[in-house]
Amino acid sequence: MGHSDKSQGLSGRRYGGLDAEERRARRRETFLEAALEICGTAGRADLTLRNVCRQAGLTERYFYESFKDRDDLLSALYDQLTSRILDTTYAAVAAAPPTLADQARAGMHAFVHAVADDVREARIVFVEVVGATPRLEEQRYRVTRDFARNNAELAAVHLGVPVNTRLLTGAMVLTGGAAHTMAQWALGHLDSSLDEIADVITDLFMTAYRQIEAEIAST
Repeated sequence: MGHSDKSQGLSGRRYGGLDAEERRARRRETFLEAALEICGTAGRADLTLRNVCRQAGLTERYFYESFKDRDDLLSALYDQLTSRILDTTYAAVAAAPPTLADQARAGMHAFVHAVADDVREARIVFVEVVGATPRLEEQRYRVTRDFARNNAELAAVHLGVPVNTRLLTGAMVLTGGAAHTMAQWALGHLDSSLDEIADVITDLFMTAYRQIEAEIAST
């Protein structure tokens, strides 16, 4: 058996029922969970390499096998959180009765609870990443654009018209307003319940929709 074969054999050994790739994936997830706890409770300023490794119970060597630096870690965490939140929201819309009111309400309630049932996640998504790095800002803008466009497309389907700048602008205003509302809630400056927040945002969405619907009917 050659040296390379021996090295491959060692790296492929299973420990605790996990092979090397599975152990690496588990360590990566442990670092992400540590970042969620630190950034979601103490804030981004405390998200240092030393604190992350201490919280994870792992050494720096293992940190660098998955992440370049703390910004890379926070970027990965933001992607993980927003992907799950949006998947949950879109699934709720798809499962709702086929009226726009039902779909909008189901989607907004799913969104609010998916992001805020764990206040740490709400703080990271709506507070801690804001202005953190150019990369995170682009990620945040992309998520906002995608969410707004999906809302505009949902309205367009029920209106029977193509997505246009009026629908996109209205959806962007509502999406931005919802994000700022959730930031205030995460910071403890808004006493409303999550269901109340979801209902208010849904009502605003439906009011804007009916206004555009009336404009189309009058032309």
